[in-house]
Amino acid sequence: MMTPATPVEACTGSALGLLFRQVRDAMWARMERELAAAGHELTFSQYIAIKQLASDGSASVTDLARAADLNPGAMTRLLDKLEARGLLARSADPNDRRALHIHLTEAGRALWSDVDQCGRRVRERALRGMDEATRTQLTRLLEQARDNLLATD
Repeated sequence: MMTPATPVEACTGSALGLLFRQVRDAMWARMERELAAAGHELTFSQYIAIKQLASDGSASVTDLARAADLNPGAMTRLLDKLEARGLLARSADPNDRRALHIHLTEAGRALWSDVDQCGRRVRERALRGMDEATRTQLTRLLEQARDNLLATD
């Protein structure tokens, strides 16, 4: 386990950025281990695509690529693999023949109910030892940091 940074060290840009990266990487790695332990051969990016489709019903390649932090070409290859497994289907947009709507199949929805539990277990592990007020505060602070960095002022 790493030694916690002092408050001054934690506020330097490089230390804070590194901490964010370490948390992200640890979440991704834990999620992939959780999925494997549950018998699912899914990468973290595949999990994100399935999660997005489960919550939105359908999405475009661009929307899914953005959610999974992939380029559209990489997302197309990822979707090819999920489609070959029967987990999603693509249909033409009736208003734009260049666009596709991607949605989960019945098999994909059934898989989602199980992999969603994997995500819940990882989230609970990450937040272990934190009461509800602390969890809420952590989420609020992370959202504020994200929004501050995305602001265009």
